[in-house]
Amino acid sequence: MCGIVGYIGNQKAKEILINGLKSLEYRGYDSAGIATIENNKIDMVKEKGRVANLEASPEIGKLTGTIGIAHTRWATHGKPSKENSHPHMDNSNTFAVVHNGIIENYADLRKFLTDNGYSFISQTDTEVVPNLVHYYFSNDKSENTLNKFLTAVRKAVSDLKGSYALEIISSLFPDVIIVVRKDSPLVIGKGNGENFIASDIPAVLRYTKDFYLLDDNEFAVIYKDKINFYDSSLEPHNKEIKNIEWDASSAEKDGYEDYMLKEINEQPTAIRETIGSRFRLGEPCSFDDIDITKSYLESLNKIFIVACGTAMHAGLVGKAIIEKLCRIPTEVDIASEFRYRDPIIDEKTLCIFVSQSGETADTLAALRLSKSKGAKTLAVSNVIGSTITREADYTIYTHAGPEIAVASTKAYTSQVCLLAILGIYFAELLGSYPKVKLEELKSDILDLPSKIESVLDNTEKIKEFADKVYTQKDMFFLGRGTDYDVALEGSLKLKEISYIHSEAYAAGELKHGPIALIENGVTVIGIITNEKLVEKTISNLQEVITRGAKTFIITNQVLPNNNFSYCLNIPATNELISPILSVIPLQLLSYYISKNKGLDVDKPRNLAKSVTVE
Repeated sequence: MCGIVGYIGNQKAKEILINGLKSLEYRGYDSAGIATIENNKIDMVKEKGRVANLEASPEIGKLTGTIGIAHTRWATHGKPSKENSHPHMDNSNTFAVVHNGIIENYADLRKFLTDNGYSFISQTDTEVVPNLVHYYFSNDKSENTLNKFLTAVRKAVSDLKGSYALEIISSLFPDVIIVVRKDSPLVIGKGNGENFIASDIPAVLRYTKDFYLLDDNEFAVIYKDKINFYDSSLEPHNKEIKNIEWDASSAEKDGYEDYMLKEINEQPTAIRETIGSRFRLGEPCSFDDIDITKSYLESLNKIFIVACGTAMHAGLVGKAIIEKLCRIPTEVDIASEFRYRDPIIDEKTLCIFVSQSGETADTLAALRLSKSKGAKTLAVSNVIGSTITREADYTIYTHAGPEIAVASTKAYTSQVCLLAILGIYFAELLGSYPKVKLEELKSDILDLPSKIESVLDNTEKIKEFADKVYTQKDMFFLGRGTDYDVALEGSLKLKEISYIHSEAYAAGELKHGPIALIENGVTVIGIITNEKLVEKTISNLQEVITRGAKTFIITNQVLPNNNFSYCLNIPATNELISPILSVIPLQLLSYYISKNKGLDVDKPRNLAKSVTVE
């Protein structure tokens, strides 16, 4: 995720743009850049690192124009660098673009443009956009009118697959900014003789409270004193302006009451961006950032996945995926225990370390131990340039964007998604799993964002159950296989933000002690997504119903007649990635229970976002 800002008016643009970038820096901070127009020429300054580096650049003084676009980057394609930072320009330096989102078919577009004589400076997906605009503009032999510019933009974005919010300026048209969005947020703030653009309202809230909220596939041509809106066919239309009576802190939540709820609802986008361009149907997965070969994988006798808390639960799902697809023994360890048990590690061991922040102290210590014993190390992180990513032999990134709420939601589902793609990649190298089955799994992964959206659209039953159980002192979570892994994560979420004691058990273990805790009125939550385990899990749940428990069941299976208190159906998918869907109702249940109790959802007591001490 990235942050974009734009300004057109009578003031110098750079000060307004830098202030906007500072407000959006939580969306990305590995590089930043600004482009402005003056004397029919685009001037641009870009710097690696934080916005402060851009502000301190000796070149920033040259930006004196009153129209400009700016960007703070969360890298998806290409390492953090000046070359990969935005804005990006076409080969003729006529068009400049900033982009939030991901262009999934950028490789095909890049080849098309290269075949047509274009060259590229960066490794990014975004650089295809200004060159596509130039291609369509230069091939239109009509006069250089604004309509020609807008038509070229429309043709360019019609070639794009993926998500984008785009701001585009041209030295040929120094009085306008053209914007368009699809699946990435973009707002336009209306001022007096000036207009503002941003990916989030807080970036420009200090300047105006009157906003146009751009819809998907909607274009806007922005002048300093007017804005023209167009649909996907470039038919003009009017748009309602909204007055936003938010203070800055609430606006950062994009209208949600809490960051946690916002981040739960951001999971479709987080999954889309984590998938990125890693694979397409009919082609092998791509991990250009790791140099792992078939012969190396064949030499392994074990894989360790090491993590803490929620990341460890993601690792448990990753274990199931890797063992199923690759047939390599995989062990999951809690990082804080790992190095104290003298683990058996050597050069035939691959150690995978999962950490949202990349700064978790116990995970770092485990990584260093593994390297000292000769193992290859691979980091899975959400933060570019974090310590774990710098010290690991290889790094792959989730692209969940900054996660502000302490209780992890979108980071977890992104980790599971990325581990699934990694498992497919390994299996393709090894030839260890039928290709047709891998293609089916890929297709199911690509369908995840829309299926998550359908879960998020149906929350009434979750709210209703939360209303009935939020005063309870104890709850239990049951599941088998990866459903047990989800039960562990659901139980942790409830503990973290509602302070209700909860326990998760493998359903088959119920009779081996835990059933003694079940009494009349206690709440038991069951997860049933594996077709082969439906009957056995239902039998275990009947045992708690017999003893008076209230039950809340999350399933994507057709269940036989039962006497469950509540049953929530979620979309069907491959059982290996079902935890990405089945965990979302549990996140929401914990959220609504906590809200009913009047607690601070985003900042639960005694907890911090990143645990940087052992």
